[in-house]
Amino acid sequence: MSANQGVPSSTPVERDARLVSTDHRVAPGEIALGVVIGRTAEFFDFFVYGIGSVLVFPRVVFPFADPVTGTLYSFMVFALAFLARPVGSIVFMNVDQLYGRGVKLTSAMLLLGFSTAAISFLPGYDQIGGASIALLGLFRIGQGLALGGAWDGLASLLALNAPPNHRGWYAMVPQLGAPLGFLLASGLFAYFILNLSTDDFLEWGWRFPFYVAFTINVVALFARLRLVVTDEYSTLLDQRELEPTSVADMFTAQGRYVIIGAFAPLASFALFHLVTIFPLSWVTLFGHRTGGGFLLTQCAGAIVGAGGIVASGIIADRIGRRPLLAIGAGLIGLFSIALPFLLGDGVSGQNAFILLGFGVLGLSLGQASGAVTSNFSRHYRYTGAALSSDLAWLIGAGFAPVVALGVATRFGLNWVILYLLSGVFWTLLALLVNKLETRDISGPPAQAPSGRASLGRNLAPRLR
Repeated sequence: MSANQGVPSSTPVERDARLVSTDHRVAPGEIALGVVIGRTAEFFDFFVYGIGSVLVFPRVVFPFADPVTGTLYSFMVFALAFLARPVGSIVFMNVDQLYGRGVKLTSAMLLLGFSTAAISFLPGYDQIGGASIALLGLFRIGQGLALGGAWDGLASLLALNAPPNHRGWYAMVPQLGAPLGFLLASGLFAYFILNLSTDDFLEWGWRFPFYVAFTINVVALFARLRLVVTDEYSTLLDQRELEPTSVADMFTAQGRYVIIGAFAPLASFALFHLVTIFPLSWVTLFGHRTGGGFLLTQCAGAIVGAGGIVASGIIADRIGRRPLLAIGAGLIGLFSIALPFLLGDGVSGQNAFILLGFGVLGLSLGQASGAVTSNFSRHYRYTGAALSSDLAWLIGAGFAPVVALGVATRFGLNWVILYLLSGVFWTLLALLVNKLETRDISGPPAQAPSGRASLGRNLAPRLR
């Protein structure tokens, strides 16, 4: 018996919902679709802010600073969400234990939508002074807390419960939310930039992408709640595959796996904002290009990135997820060398940077989520995977825009190479340590409760 047996893992409302849902057998594509919709909404909210931190906030919230300094200030606020994300995971895990998974997801997704939509009503610095900066920071922290709470563990579980020869394919499915969210956010901004005057865009046009975030999050919420009440999710919950545990206990027992999991995807996460947010700031500040036109190029890059993610699933099933993650790190290292020559070139070089960068990002990001999650025992897997992901985003991506722009502005683009190469180094080192660590583990793995083997065989085929 678990020490947490007295803590409800689901509320009466959720149990009733599951009873109602038993007459509906979830179709194979519904689970994957729900996961993709949820991830797309999360990334949409984050990318809307990221694009706004380049094209809007330096002029609306930080008009007292020169363009470069104002953008750096915006990127500092940008990083607050990544600092808040681990805190959000811990807080909402307690909500999960006390009130159930449905309450947790509902409150987290509503907070995410509210925090993003509230920015659309933000008065500028000229209207309320420093309070504008404070409110922007508050809403950004709200985004981070909510994203931590929105963790549902399904990305890892889709891979772990898949047949051994198809784990790469199922692992890449949730990652499609990143390029889709960026495509939606950048497309909306590009439309308003290209069809409005600069004054109209800065007055009201930029607010619309933030405003629609609430609607998108409501749609994503229903898609994810539908998963919560499925028989598959209920079975996994009953088997304690999806139950949060004490963070202190998890770190004491298996904290080393959190560290490995945080550093294994570092190369991918370091590249993540260096092909999305940072180049937008660089070309608009120094490349003499309009934001709308460059966003359209990035939309094309997002499509290439989605193709790379799909390809990663196919390749990983042939050579393995972790080997592909290592290969992706090597490709990122090679790409980093070309960064100053492409991004510092004219339009053609910058376009090539975006298309190549998104392609490499797709191949590596497709297998970056939960690649070493199987290290955790069943009891700690949910909490360990969540915090590993939070720390990886914080270390690899949270400060990437401000570091890259600050270094490139002061010392030149050549120095950004070192930032990417550092991510490559830590990824390869983490994968090596993980290989040695798992090789040295003695004794058989923890046995799953009866029925799990049949679940793995039955769940994954229906997800195809």
